[in-house]
Amino acid sequence: MAIDWNAFTPWSALAGGALIGLAAAMFVLLLGRIAGISGILGGLLGDLSSAPFDTASTPAEGGVGWRAAFILGMVGAPPVYALVAALPPLQIDAGYGTLVLAGLLVGIGTRYGSGCTSGHGVCGLARLSPRSLAATLTFMGAGFATVFVMRHVLGF
Repeated sequence: MAIDWNAFTPWSALAGGALIGLAAAMFVLLLGRIAGISGILGGLLGDLSSAPFDTASTPAEGGVGWRAAFILGMVGAPPVYALVAALPPLQIDAGYGTLVLAGLLVGIGTRYGSGCTSGHGVCGLARLSPRSLAATLTFMGAGFATVFVMRHVLGF
């Protein structure tokens, strides 16, 4: 295995991490909320685990505006960035079936883990949450094990 040193970009990674940390800190300080994407989207769409016509599956009370703005900001940021700089090339080395399966597994893990990587890994660890530490160690370990099995055992 070789490291592609041309793709090693520590300064942009550091800047991106700092911006994510700053945004998460501002979110909790100004709104008193955790910037966990699954919770934000789940609160916007309602509880998807309930029956489709159940009244309990309505969006979270009083939170539709900021949740919609957060999601629109995430979706709208790449096109705005593209106005000032070229977007990096997109390369996905997996088929549609693999992507669908991966998405379902991430969704199931998010549901069982009571949060996603942004909620646990960024915000929860910053708050020194033991539950977030356990969740982060679990999903990172599962990711490491998956890459090892796929590359070194199955040869993909």
